[in-house]
Amino acid sequence: MTLPDYVQHGPLLLAVPLAALAGLVSFLSPCVLPLVPGFLAYVTGLSGGNLEQQRRGRMFLGALLFVLGFSVVFVLISFTAGAVGDVLKQYQHGLQRLLGVVVLAGGLLLLFSPLWAQRELKVRWRPRAGLLGAPVLGFLFGLGWTPCIGPIFAAISAMAFTTGSGSRATGLGLVYCLGLGIPFVLVAVAYGRGMRVLGALRRHRVALDRFGAVLLIVIGLLLVTGQFQSLVSWMQAHLVSNFQPVI
Repeated sequence: MTLPDYVQHGPLLLAVPLAALAGLVSFLSPCVLPLVPGFLAYVTGLSGGNLEQQRRGRMFLGALLFVLGFSVVFVLISFTAGAVGDVLKQYQHGLQRLLGVVVLAGGLLLLFSPLWAQRELKVRWRPRAGLLGAPVLGFLFGLGWTPCIGPIFAAISAMAFTTGSGSRATGLGLVYCLGLGIPFVLVAVAYGRGMRVLGALRRHRVALDRFGAVLLIVIGLLLVTGQFQSLVSWMQAHLVSNFQPVI
């Protein structure tokens, strides 16, 4: 099976772009965005004042190792959700609607009580600052910030469950991690400009919060009403079937 065939298979056709968007929304959330400079300082072992003057290679490597660390956590959760979906395939439709209710509730909570919804689990132990500690800090970030970005990642887990396959769910988790991790890397390799962009984004945090909440509500409604699969079928019939590769 080729990569396009893999992505176009079943719910992945819709879930993959939603997972990438959800990863980006997680990065822009108030419990992650303000901490980006601190994370970059920690994983490179440098103070904030020295970050902009450092070689891009060290910044890139530190950010990449950090992203790999938290990707392990989120991919494992996605794989587990897909594997459970495979085992419980006969109950999938009912459980899908139940998960949709959870996602919908998370979206409403994020919309009306964002501070309560975006909490993190305090992990007191920290690895040594620097490149060697970067993947460990990323792993701890994945564990500690899962409650913080829980409403968003619950939607990814629900979509992973609908795939009914551990391998497809793993791919979905990887896409989510790319959406969350690529902005970290981009800020690291263009630190000065990245800080200015982050400052501009912080000024629109309320609008970004509401966009994330609306995204969750839409996904939740699609799952609860059973329209998720219907929308996938429509996309396969009207968008994919008529697609002709350039090469």
